[in-house]
Amino acid sequence: MLRRNATFLVITVLTLASALAVGWLRGWAAVQHALGATWDLILTVLPSILGGLLLSAALRQLVPPGALARWMGAESGLRGLLVATAAGMAMPGGPVAAFPVVLVLAQAGADRGALIAFVLAWSLNGFQRIVVWELPILGHDFALLRLLCGLPLPILAGLIARWLPIRWSPADAPGMQGVATTRPDRGA
Repeated sequence: MLRRNATFLVITVLTLASALAVGWLRGWAAVQHALGATWDLILTVLPSILGGLLLSAALRQLVPPGALARWMGAESGLRGLLVATAAGMAMPGGPVAAFPVVLVLAQAGADRGALIAFVLAWSLNGFQRIVVWELPILGHDFALLRLLCGLPLPILAGLIARWLPIRWSPADAPGMQGVATTRPDRGA
């Protein structure tokens, strides 16, 4: 129970300490202003969070356990890392969309090397980042150079993840204890 809520507890303590510091240094009106800004941010981010969680839940129902083992599992070799890298690069959106998809991929048979390759490709070489930010701001030469330098990193990280003797499974993820990894019965 404590492990599951440790992050929340640490953030709560830091938030309360920060609120007290702001109130003491800047006055309680500044704390009220911060609470108003927080509420505005919650209203802005909440639809994305709900959408990402609903996407994850829907994918979990649509993709049966083990379905991706051939393409992204431990026996998929370099091909699995390439598939995971391409999927990560194509994954749109922020962490609210990407990380629930990673959990679904894990439950569908992707191994830890493929999951690391997916996450690194999404965060480092995502097409949306290149098109929306790098090309217009930094130009095509720099964007191409950065992409070429970053392309081998997800594959290398996936190989290292497969080599490291660290055990991880989707059931180890917070909130996943007791969640069935099989498809629900569709009735007879």
